[in-house]
Amino acid sequence: MAPRPWLLAAAMVLAACQKPLPEKIEQAPAQVEPAAVERRSTQMALSLKSSAFKRDEFIPKKYSCEGQDVSPQLSWTGAPEGTRSFSLIMDDPDAPPGTWVHWVLYDLPSGRSSLDEGIPKKETLDSGAKHGLCWGVNDFDRVGYYGPCPPPGRPHRYVFKLYALETELGLAARATKAELLRAMQGHILAQAELTGLYKR
Repeated sequence: MAPRPWLLAAAMVLAACQKPLPEKIEQAPAQVEPAAVERRSTQMALSLKSSAFKRDEFIPKKYSCEGQDVSPQLSWTGAPEGTRSFSLIMDDPDAPPGTWVHWVLYDLPSGRSSLDEGIPKKETLDSGAKHGLCWGVNDFDRVGYYGPCPPPGRPHRYVFKLYALETELGLAARATKAELLRAMQGHILAQAELTGLYKR
């Protein structure tokens, strides 16, 4: 007698259910959402260095009151776009009477990226840059660079601070550090520091 169709169908379903399951089920790789990419500026940070001494190391005697007292060579990189001039301040935050100002220089042309050793101690340089007053905490009577001259004892820090400005200040020569800082407010694009040490 010929098998009935419904019996054949049932047998096929039963056989399919009895097949062993695969040991590993292959899955399509999950879709990974692209990570948010932080947009980084290609602009280098303003950086200041000297060929005379390395950062946080001792300044040679040549650049102090015990030597020739000439300014050290300085150079910088990474000036921001739009820089119109540079200003420079050097001071000693460890002086006993308070922060002692050693050098104030401003309206350095934007095309400059270095200062030679031994900048003349005169009010206006050939580049048009101007020296401010220095040598003291609140009262000043000198222009130009005057190097480290701490009292005997522990080392003092001497901090060179370079400012990239979006404008030319137009200050007359012999401005004080305080006057320079006020004039720079709202115009600073970037700042770099270089610290050297000196002791007697």
